[in-house]
Amino acid sequence: MMKTSIRAAVTLVVVLAGAAPAAARGPQSPYVRSMLELVLKDGSRAYGVVVAEDGIDIVFRTSSGAELKTPRARIASLRPVTGRMVGGEFRREDPNGTRLAFGPTARAVPRGEAYLAVYQGIVPFVQVGVTDRFSIGGGTPLVFAFEDWDRPYWVSPKLQVYSGETASAAVGLFHAFAGDESAGVAYGVYTREQPRGAFTLGAGLGYSDDGVAGAVVMVGGEVPVRRNIKWITENYALSGAVVSSGGVRFFGERLAADLVIAVAFTQGTAFAFPVVNFVYRF
Repeated sequence: MMKTSIRAAVTLVVVLAGAAPAAARGPQSPYVRSMLELVLKDGSRAYGVVVAEDGIDIVFRTSSGAELKTPRARIASLRPVTGRMVGGEFRREDPNGTRLAFGPTARAVPRGEAYLAVYQGIVPFVQVGVTDRFSIGGGTPLVFAFEDWDRPYWVSPKLQVYSGETASAAVGLFHAFAGDESAGVAYGVYTREQPRGAFTLGAGLGYSDDGVAGAVVMVGGEVPVRRNIKWITENYALSGAVVSSGGVRFFGERLAADLVIAVAFTQGTAFAFPVVNFVYRF
């Protein structure tokens, strides 16, 4: 009975707390990678490229095509940034672009980059890009109050198998173990970039020490609404249950925070629960 309970608990963590929690920044075509962010000392901000400069002034062509000539003494910062143009507005890259609220997108963690993610304030993950296509990570709960159970740990390798200008695909594994018990989800995921956002399709196969535990299908989406805010949704269908979620992500250059409400429908009942996630990209 105790082993069955451990297996059920581990499987629940696998499915609902991140079937493939590869997060942090990844190549996100059609993101523009040569854009510069110009910030003046009065707080004005523009995105574009430098077309001429000397020791006193620079000429800056904005993303809308206008040219600005400004003295260097007025410039607070001038640095490259990553993002995309949407309706003539430059939108900064999401530092947590390789996942939705729970599971993965097909974007990759670049080599040498890493992230620290914390789910619900007590479940941390660390993920590191080994190459531009392969990353690996793991974690364990910060608080685990079940004295009669072994503490669970998990690892999360992920490999991007295709990366194009508007689409990418990846496969991965979320494997959890506690003492001599283990379970996990092997998955494949596809992300399609759109001018107004992106959608992600995924499918996974759960397993445990006793064999295959069942399949899960995921449909998710992202819709930017402002320079540093986007709507996110993520929806699962698995044996005997459906989980639907939606909410908002706030993000800056390195930090992202998700505020999401999820609703689980199972065996004729439904219950809602909040999801609060934080990710910091190194």
